[in-house]
Amino acid sequence: MSEQQRPGFEADPATVHPVARVLLGVAGAGLIVVGVVLLVLPGPGMLLLLAGMVLVARAVPAFARYVEPVRVKAMQGVEASVASGWRIAGSVLAGLGLIAAGVVAVLVPSLPLAGWATGTSLVLSGLILLGLLAWSHRRVHGPRS
Repeated sequence: MSEQQRPGFEADPATVHPVARVLLGVAGAGLIVVGVVLLVLPGPGMLLLLAGMVLVARAVPAFARYVEPVRVKAMQGVEASVASGWRIAGSVLAGLGLIAAGVVAVLVPSLPLAGWATGTSLVLSGLILLGLLAWSHRRVHGPRS
């Protein structure tokens, strides 16, 4: 691949400090693990998998050739998630439901598995869902004029 065709996520090993390479690799591997888990559980698995692979590709340039197929699949998922108004409405309701469940988990500690840790993670999950939905919508449909 020529220098002009090189993907933007591939780093020149000479320009990345060895400590930064290790940190990028560890962070990327963590995101890959979480992304793989979220492929079977509800969540943005492909996007986290892509983010992890991009970080690992910055640390290990030989890994960059595996990123493009995952990027294509992740972007197809992004487009599908905002393809219709019903999907967007369902996703918004799911995000708001997660936030509401988190608030209930904090305010009613007598419920099974309730508490501040559960409530905080549910609220955070809802906010991440809504944030990714907004990002996906903006990416696919463009910013409002």
